[in-house]
Amino acid sequence: MNRKISTVVLSIISLFTFSAQAADAPKKVSPDDQYVLGPDSKPQEGVPKGVITKHTFENSKHFPGTIHEYAIYVPKQYDEKTPACVFVCQDNIQYNAPVVFDNLIAKKQMPVTIGIFISPGYFASKDGTPAKDEKGKPKKSNRSPEYDTVSDTYSKFLLEEIMPEVSKKYKLTDKPEGRCIAGASSGGICAFNVAWQRPDQFRKVFTSIGSFTNIRGGNVYPDLVRKADKKPIRVFQQDGANDIVNQFGSWPEANKAMNAAFEEKGYDHKFVFGEGTHNPKHAGAIFPDAMRWMWRDFEGVKAN
Repeated sequence: MNRKISTVVLSIISLFTFSAQAADAPKKVSPDDQYVLGPDSKPQEGVPKGVITKHTFENSKHFPGTIHEYAIYVPKQYDEKTPACVFVCQDNIQYNAPVVFDNLIAKKQMPVTIGIFISPGYFASKDGTPAKDEKGKPKKSNRSPEYDTVSDTYSKFLLEEIMPEVSKKYKLTDKPEGRCIAGASSGGICAFNVAWQRPDQFRKVFTSIGSFTNIRGGNVYPDLVRKADKKPIRVFQQDGANDIVNQFGSWPEANKAMNAAFEEKGYDHKFVFGEGTHNPKHAGAIFPDAMRWMWRDFEGVKAN
């Protein structure tokens, strides 16, 4: 009996010892924890707030059978008589962009800009309603064919279908220097692909954790950049040392290769390479500075 009691006591002591050691053990730190949002990514008192509306586009001739949901951000300073600059982003709203735009536009650190945030296309179920998975996300997404394919199809979809639709209500600039396109991961290579294919329409690109890997042939871009004549585009590029490495390639090495190609060709380019993984934290933290850099010499913008 005493031996049994001793065994129980020892077990309890061991449990408390283990719990104490666990409590004292250092918490696992993610390389992404260092990247936090600054004041320009948070609502500020007294700053005019823009308006966000949601829309749906169907019957695409470039991506037949798909449905695209998108949001439009219109800053408070928008004047119907004056064409606004344009910011297009893949995967809907990223980087807390509307709040950043409110703050930077108010300080004249970027021009009055209308944001168009487009979700990747998806296919409807047989009854015509969006097919959803158990988490409520669209099934049968057309994201990779739209974003990762190295062709001009997505640029045509954007320029011939989405932007004309937005232009029915809002006056958008037709100057390529007044148009910026952005995206993360596959959305990042998609953004660059649009500007590469159509520099006559878009000359500013923000790409974060860009998938310049061999998902659908995007790994050709460093060589394409080197071989082609230099194009009049400005690129801000972000990635992290702990980004993905898988059967499609290494995201960190692919982004380094893009950076090297841009430097060799003398592009107006900035590459911020940190320690992050494949998520938007680092890009979100630097997004206000990226936008200041992107619009630094645009008419009416104050020097930083």
